[in-house]
Parts: sequence; structure tokens; C-alpha cells
Amino acid sequence: MKSRNPEGMMAAVSASMRERTGRTLQEWVALVNSSGIDPLDQKAVRAWLKTEHGVPQNSQWAIADAAARAGGWERPDVEAYVDQQYAGPKTALRPIFDRVRGVLEGLGKDVTVEGRATYTPFVRGRQFAAVAATTRTRVDVGLRYTHPPASKLLTPAKAPGQATHKLSLTSIDAITPEVKRLLRMAYDQNG
Repeated sequence: MKSRNPEGMMAAVSASMRERTGRTLQEWVALVNSSGIDPLDQKAVRAWLKTEHGVPQNSQWAIADAAARAGGWERPDVEAYVDQQYAGPKTALRPIFDRVRGVLEGLGKDVTVEGRATYTPFVRGRQFAAVAATTRTRVDVGLRYTHPPASKLLTPAKAPGQATHKLSLTSIDAITPEVKRLLRMAYDQNG
């Protein structure tokens, strides 16, 4: 399975928009703009598309993104997303994220980092890890396994990202050799 970045996913959804919704992406953007909804409020646009028009979820995201871009919004880069996630009351968690990021990126030259609003995905052949500042005191690392290893540190999960399991970290010291082994196993199983 080939991994796609957000732009690639949006392009794929946009290409089949008329088939799935009865309108082209450009027609939807024009409808959003004539609706009175602020096109920069992507959450409100998605809700309106769902409740008023029954638009499927992936199409909602593509339409809201296109309407916001048409209104002048620019997608943040990875570093801007990370900075937003670890700002304010979650600033103290940034060193944990930075250490986990270093370990994940150090697993291989094929690791890419993607930007999201609430978590940071790490992708190889597909997403194998996702890191999120879940609370003011905890970072969760979602890991995707095809064959989950036995570990007291792991709990079954459906988030962050495409996780099958997660582990929780509250300090840099919690990034032990066992945690590094679990990260490596997720990397190895998703090549």
C-alpha cells in the first residue's frame, strides 16, 4: 500500500468528487462561498456539508480545505503544526516529542514526518507511528503493528493516527530501551 501525503489524498478525493457527490470540487467551493458560512472555518464548513448535503467525510475535508485555500488560508508546514501542538500549557511536553522524533527519524532514511493539527504521523511504507500531546502532562505514541509484541507498556488503541496500540510517556526518562524496541518493531512491520 502506497502512503500518500495530505495533498495527494486531497487530489485523489477531488478527482472523484462529481462521481461521489454530484458536483465538482469547484462547484462545491462556489456553494460554500454563497452559503454565508466563513470558508476559513473548516469545522463549520464540514458540519454544514454533512447536515445540509449529506456529503461523505473525506469529501467534506477536501471541500473545506479547498474553500479555505480559496479564501486565503495556507496549510502550515510540519514544523508549524508541531509548534502549535506543543504551545501554551503543553510546552513542557516538547522535549519528550523531540526525543521520540529523533528516535523515529533515526530508524531509517525512509521515514517521513507529516503535519496534522492534533498529532504528528511518521510514515514509512505506511504510517507506523503517530505522536500526540494528549494531555498537559502526557504524550501518547500510537504504533501500528501487524503482529503486536508483548509489552506491559502497550495498550490496544485506535488513536493517535492509525494506531493499533499506544504507549504513554510523561518524561524523557520514560523513553527507555524497551520503548525504543517497540518503536523499531512498528517501523519494521510497516515497510
